Amino acid sequence: MPDITLRGGEVDGLAIHYVVAGRGPAVVLLHGLGGFAQSWRHTIDALATRATVFALDLPGCGRSAKPRTAYRLGYFARALHAFLDALGVGQASLVGHSLGGAVAVTYALTHPTRVERLALVAGLVPGFSFRMSWAYRLIALPGVGEALGLCGRAPLYKAAIARCFHVARPDDVDFLVDHRVDYRRAIATLDLPVLLVHGRQDPAVSVQHATEAAAGFPRAALRWVDGCGHFPHLEHAPVVNGWLAEFVVGRPAPR
Repeated sequence: MPDITLRGGEVDGLAIHYVVAGRGPAVVLLHGLGGFAQSWRHTIDALATRATVFALDLPGCGRSAKPRTAYRLGYFARALHAFLDALGVGQASLVGHSLGGAVAVTYALTHPTRVERLALVAGLVPGFSFRMSWAYRLIALPGVGEALGLCGRAPLYKAAIARCFHVARPDDVDFLVDHRVDYRRAIATLDLPVLLVHGRQDPAVSVQHATEAAAGFPRAALRWVDGCGHFPHLEHAPVVNGWLAEFVVGRPAPR
């Protein structure tokens, strides 16, 4: 599990921890809020037989650096750009879960020539209506997620994450209200294949959000997973990872 130091702009000197496996076309896995690179452990194994798979701890998460800064989508996208440049990856397919989906979409909009395909697993798509659950609001508070995990409150942290696997009524919190119209207009022009995978019982990102977001992309397909909450790649790993492999690496690795 190597680390790399980013160069350039506001991310200069930022240490990013990541996992890499396999050989073939580049695929980058972006975790959601409260996650980290190894949240993709099943997906890494499934894709590494035909791709070079990178899974990173986003800034502020896991073993990556946690600078005092505003963790906005643009910041995450700039860190991802510097990460790909540092590794010499010219073009990659992006797979994002939850908040990682929003990061993937933002990067695809700002660097469209660098993204081959885009897969969103229970993804948040900026520009479309969203209602955040209490569990995600708790983890999103500054320092709370890390404190729960490291300061003797691991059971509470696990309970908050576990709630995303069950039916719950979300709170009324809009996501990226100020930029909703701009995002929708930009997404409508994004000319690349997009796959959305969503659990029908997702308590964190609603079915309505997934349906609206899929309709907003010019070239999108939406696949539903029955009996599934907010973690399709964990709850139904064989099926979901099969779909992802078919979509992002539907070709053999070079010999």
